[in-house]
Amino acid sequence: MLKTTLSFDQIKPLPENRVGLAVLGDPICHSLSPSLHNSALAELSSRKPEFSHWHYSKVQLASAKLEKALPQFWQCGYQGLNLTIPHKVEVLPFLSSVDSDAEMMGAVNTLVRKKQGWHGCNTDGYGLEEGLREDLGVEIKGSEVLLLGAGGAARAAAARCLQSGCSRLWMGNRSTERLTEVVEILSTSFESDKICPFPLKDIPKQIFTVENLIVINATSLGLRETDPCPVELINFHPSSKIYDMIYNPPVTKLLHAAKQLDLTQANGLSMLVHQAAQALELWTQEEICVAAMYQGVADNH
Repeated sequence: MLKTTLSFDQIKPLPENRVGLAVLGDPICHSLSPSLHNSALAELSSRKPEFSHWHYSKVQLASAKLEKALPQFWQCGYQGLNLTIPHKVEVLPFLSSVDSDAEMMGAVNTLVRKKQGWHGCNTDGYGLEEGLREDLGVEIKGSEVLLLGAGGAARAAAARCLQSGCSRLWMGNRSTERLTEVVEILSTSFESDKICPFPLKDIPKQIFTVENLIVINATSLGLRETDPCPVELINFHPSSKIYDMIYNPPVTKLLHAAKQLDLTQANGLSMLVHQAAQALELWTQEEICVAAMYQGVADNH
C-alpha cells in the first residue's frame, strides 16, 4: 500500500530534531519515492546515526500553489525537495539559483536548501541513462533515440541524450508549440541538426526503419487507466527497445503493446531509483545505497 499523501495545508514547522525531505506533485498518490528514500535513509543511518532523524514525505500540490509553497517549506525547515509533474518547468522563476545542467535542460527536479532560498538541480538525465543501461543494456552514445513528450522530464531526457552523444534525437509531442519551445532551448547548447521534431499524429516513416531505436515515453500518458497509448508500436523495427518513464502502474498500455510485439521493454523504476540516489547524495553529501532503494520498493509494494 502506498504511504500517506500529505496536503500542503498539513505542512507545519518541523521539530528541531527532525530533517524533512519531500516530493511535490499533482497527482502524487502514485509516487513510490518515500519508500525508496526512507529505505536508503535507514541504511545510511545504520552507518551514520546522525541521519536517523531524516524523513521523506509526499505532498499533493497544485501548480497554482507552488509559488506560495516553496518559501513555506523553506521556513518550516525542509532541507530538500523533489518535483514531479507538473512542477519541473514552472518552478524555475521561483528559485534563488539553478545549476548549469538544469539551466541547459530548462527543467528542475531537485531543490537543495541554501541560505538565500532554494537551489535547483536536475538528476533526471543521470537517472535515465543509468536506467537504460541497467534495464535495456543500451548506451545512448551512438544510438538513435525517439523521445515522446516535451514537458520537464522530456527536457532533461533530451539534454542528456544529446550530451551523451546520441546520433539523432527524434522528438514527438502532441503540442507543436511546446515542442518548438523545447527545441529552441536545446539548440542553444547542442547541434540543431541532430534534433528532429515532429507532431505525434504525424510520425515520419523513416523512424520505422531505424534499427536498435531507443523509444522513451516522457509523457504522462499511462498514469491513468483511461489514457491512450502515446504511440502505436506496430510499425517499429523489431529491434526497437521501449522505455516508459512511468513506473506506477508497472505495465502501461505502451509496455503492454511492446510485450505483445515481443519488443525489449522496461518501466521507469530504475530511472526513479537512480535519480533519487543522486538527489539524496546532494542533500546528505553521503554515498547512497541503490540496493536499499530497490529493497524499499519491494518491501512496501
